[in-house]
Amino acid sequence: KLPGEPSSIYALGPSKAEMTTTSGAIYVTENAGRNWKAQVKETIDATLNRISSSGVSGASYFTGSIINQVRDDDGAYLAVSSRGNFFLTWEPGQDFWIPHNRGTPRRIQNMGFVEGDIHKGLWMTLNGGKVFVTPTEADLSKDSFDFKEADIKTGGYGVTDVAYRSADEVWAVGGSNTMYVSFDGGKKFAFDKSANQIPGNLYNVKFFKEYGNMGWALGSNG
Repeated sequence: KLPGEPSSIYALGPSKAEMTTTSGAIYVTENAGRNWKAQVKETIDATLNRISSSGVSGASYFTGSIINQVRDDDGAYLAVSSRGNFFLTWEPGQDFWIPHNRGTPRRIQNMGFVEGDIHKGLWMTLNGGKVFVTPTEADLSKDSFDFKEADIKTGGYGVTDVAYRSADEVWAVGGSNTMYVSFDGGKKFAFDKSANQIPGNLYNVKFFKEYGNMGWALGSNG
């Protein structure tokens, strides 16, 4: 029986795949799913119980599940607790997830990697339309990261997703069909009118290198 519910399956090649669960378990198969090998030795629950005195704010309120579990291009993972009060990271070869403080009283709404690489930094969106970015590679062994707040004027609308088209060009989307773009690596964002005629909210934005770095934004109502 798996700890938690399956949350994603990532194809790694012929007969190879990686599966994650809502409890932070990670499994790999090399024979088309007949057998799965655990990559993490303990669940997030067990990790937090073992290091409950580590000083990670909110860890004692962990409800047993995570949200927004994302994978970088080299297999590292980033996850946010279901309450949005702290986040965790994991890299291939590590025995367990490492919890980190959010560094702000606002709830985490979403998180991801700078240019799809955990070693280039992290971005984080908070309730109220706030966006934070680590200016340099984050030290994953630390409880807290050196996030810097981006200059973005959302009028209180939440920012739901951020995507890097290049090291300098960064796009953000949010509630009420809002879209923003930065040309300085995420330091300052300007409002973009591209989605003005689209009703509803925008939830995801992504660029695909295999399609000439073309971008798509996913919104409500299809």
